[in-house]
Amino acid sequence: MKVFKELYQYRELLKTNVKKDVRGKYKASFLGVLWSFINPLLQVLVYAIVFPYIMRVQTDNYLIFLICGIIPWTWFTYVISNGTTSITNNANLIKKVYFPREILPISIVTSGLVNFLISCIIILIFVLFGGLGISWHLIFLPFIALIQYIISLAIVFLLSAFNVYVKDVEYMVVFIINMLFYATPILYSTQMFSGWFLWVFKLNPFAHLINAYRDIFYVHQVPQISNLIILLAIGIVALIICYKIFKKLEKRFAEEV
Repeated sequence: MKVFKELYQYRELLKTNVKKDVRGKYKASFLGVLWSFINPLLQVLVYAIVFPYIMRVQTDNYLIFLICGIIPWTWFTYVISNGTTSITNNANLIKKVYFPREILPISIVTSGLVNFLISCIIILIFVLFGGLGISWHLIFLPFIALIQYIISLAIVFLLSAFNVYVKDVEYMVVFIINMLFYATPILYSTQMFSGWFLWVFKLNPFAHLINAYRDIFYVHQVPQISNLIILLAIGIVALIICYKIFKKLEKRFAEEV
């Protein structure tokens, strides 16, 4: 309760940080917030050319299939890459003013969520103009996004704290994200694999999340609720553990940054 009370007291700072992250990301650019749409679309364009024609991937409405994976993944990569450096990038502020340090990682993950929800407009445009249409299964979107939010926040709490003490963490994260991209069914379907490969996907929480997004946008079916509930439980436990580690390491942030 103390945690929530303190966050409530500094809610204006949290709001300000979220607004700054959302509006300030492309503030100096000519196209501004449109880059939130252009970047994933350019990625999709490249993969849509390479995989169906060069790698011979056969999937109906592959462009929409890709969009449903790229948009959530863009949220994840933004959150992890920016969240990892959220403490070190605000070293001057941390040294001068007291405020709950957890506001910095939380604001990154929250601004990423806002950008993601805005980017879902791209998915809706593609499914509508692609002939797939939309269905009532979209009611599961907030639940799926909440799970991704919790898991991402847990990871960011851990990485941002470690990065204060070990500066190599932010460089390791870039490599791990690139590897995880190909270990997550974004460019391909899990139905292409069998045997022990499926177990690899089952151990990857983002494989379940990407499949859940595709279920509600692309396939129009109820996602696997049991898997999502398990992910939610794991995410909550991970969030509590990672937050406690964050608070323990927080004591020397001002000295180390």
